[in-house]
Amino acid sequence: MMLEDFRDIGATTSQAMEISQKSRKLVSKLIGDSCVEDKIRQRCVIATGDPSVSELLRFNLDPISACFSALRDGKTIYVDIKMVESGIIKSEHKSAIKTFIGSGDNLAVANGITRTSAGVLALQEEISASIVIIGNAPSALITLCDLFRSGKVMPAMVIGVPVGFVNAAESKEQLRNLSVPSITTVGTRGGTPIAVAAINEIINIYARSYH
Repeated sequence: MMLEDFRDIGATTSQAMEISQKSRKLVSKLIGDSCVEDKIRQRCVIATGDPSVSELLRFNLDPISACFSALRDGKTIYVDIKMVESGIIKSEHKSAIKTFIGSGDNLAVANGITRTSAGVLALQEEISASIVIIGNAPSALITLCDLFRSGKVMPAMVIGVPVGFVNAAESKEQLRNLSVPSITTVGTRGGTPIAVAAINEIINIYARSYH
């Protein structure tokens, strides 16, 4: 795929395509357009309206190629909350999408832990070789990192961008120190818009490159 020929599969009308292309043109001048990672940076900047977001993104151990492989194999995409699930493009790939929240509620009550963390624990036997996206819940990312370190899970790749002031920065630092392909943000910033933008951009590039 030639970067200059890039199109957004989410833009399905002439007006949407015009807006998308204009946004890309403006943002590419601000942050560059020299690699696939720049495409993800662009989409995250557009999603947040904040060019400084591009400087916070970190790509560890070639997460884009790892995600491409998982998408080709139809591996499940696990997400922390329903808002993230709702935003992910459902076309151009065959991966099911499951949420951690709601998957382990009895465990959450019994152990006094967050519902997202309990969901990770409840679904841990399914997570290996999958795509994991955590945009909001640091506790879920910490639980995932703990399971990875203990050898119980090994995702294909992780987009870990939880937001907030309690354990958000620390959870992402933990992820960056693991030998798993990942996309993260540095510090307290993150959230659903960045998580969804990152995976949708990967799906967009995957669809244009492999279909």
